[in-house]
Amino acid sequence: MKQDKIIYWVTTALISLGSLLAVYWYFTDIKIVESYKHFGFPAYFRIQVGISKLVGAIVLIVPFFPAKMKEWAYAGFGILYISAAIIHYMVGDPTANLVVPLINLVILTVSNIYYSKIKNA
Repeated sequence: MKQDKIIYWVTTALISLGSLLAVYWYFTDIKIVESYKHFGFPAYFRIQVGISKLVGAIVLIVPFFPAKMKEWAYAGFGILYISAAIIHYMVGDPTANLVVPLINLVILTVSNIYYSKIKNA
């Protein structure tokens, strides 16, 4: 049980901290602004994704949020990572740009599996 909690908290912290760092970049880094132009997205979509990542990270990392909210956060991040991989592939970005969201998806999946284990224990 203790090992399950450690795995859950480490993977959840990685996803949440990575998302919070991404939020900072979404609002301050000109490279992110340019990448959204490269993808063909309107400028407001970057803001929408940034806010969604902020809310999702908070919901995942703060223990008192209800399980249903955490499930929605997991689903949202899953859709985000799958979409990011597809977008990078479709615009012909380097393979590394495609792999990073998929690695995040694996970490997110492990977090979700262990969340279910400790929630049902």
